[in-house]
Amino acid sequence: MSTSDRGAPPARSPNPPRQSPPLLEIEELRVTFGRTAAVRGASFSLEKGETHCVVGESGCGKSVTALAVMGLLARGARREAARLEFAGQDLRALSERQLSALRGDRMAMIFQEPMTSLNPAYTVGSQMAEVFTRHRGGSRRAALDRAADLLARVGITAPGMRLGQFPHQLSGGLRQRVMIAMALMCDPELLIADEPTTALDVTVQAQILRLLAELQRDLGLGILLITHDLGIVARIADRVSVMYAGEVVESAPTAALFAAPSHPYTRGLLACVPVPGKVKREEALGSIPGMVPRIPPGFTGCAFRDRCDHAAPECAGAVPRQQAGAHEVLCRLPPGWAA
Repeated sequence: MSTSDRGAPPARSPNPPRQSPPLLEIEELRVTFGRTAAVRGASFSLEKGETHCVVGESGCGKSVTALAVMGLLARGARREAARLEFAGQDLRALSERQLSALRGDRMAMIFQEPMTSLNPAYTVGSQMAEVFTRHRGGSRRAALDRAADLLARVGITAPGMRLGQFPHQLSGGLRQRVMIAMALMCDPELLIADEPTTALDVTVQAQILRLLAELQRDLGLGILLITHDLGIVARIADRVSVMYAGEVVESAPTAALFAAPSHPYTRGLLACVPVPGKVKREEALGSIPGMVPRIPPGFTGCAFRDRCDHAAPECAGAVPRQQAGAHEVLCRLPPGWAA
């Protein structure tokens, strides 16, 4: 820009381009199993090329949220949402056949337990090739070549030999890497990863996380990562949503959340993480007293109030969702109150 141009206002286009919708948008998602509310009004979005981590303790609704997006909830579950969209497409309006065409192609999922996700009666190669031929219509030879290439990329040696093996012949770590490679067979736009590195040692875990980061950079892949490991969150997430008792209690860019956690539950989680050089050898590690409550039908108020040091009588009533910039918190205390 020349010096003479700097003072002039920018020219406005008569028809400014529309901003593209988020890759995944979830608003007021509710999932119930009979009289049990597993997810209670969860809302968050994922942009293309972004890594969004969902964290929380076991039973908080993380995995159920992922299964609801994929349309893989158990029979008898009830899913409701004000909005549930993938790349601008309403997932609620799709038939099972249309959802099946999306799964494994444009959106894929890495499950937490690979031994129950892989078919024990078929070889690794057969299962990986089926994904490719079903969605892309290529030859079996092309599918197996693609499978071997991806197995090598996720750190599996002798991939040609592994293609001929059955799942029970592989270690837990190898099976998990097979699941990751299988999810990437059709270059999906959205990858949902449910604790993808739980069965792996620290070295392999780092390799897998680097691989996902490379694929995201090369393909513009959007990753929804479900984890309880705050160390992984700090390393790779662009944005974090913290779930408790079926609700998203806090959502913020990663740096903002770690610098100034606002919800008392988020602060409790971070206090439980030992910090090298700060936690003394004989000092007790942090903990959150109490247990996650069982949420009965018609429950109102903050689900964390019985475990919270900042609870007040008004916490038994309607809980406001407050926002400061990109930082949202479901609490009577505003974002940044403890900064």
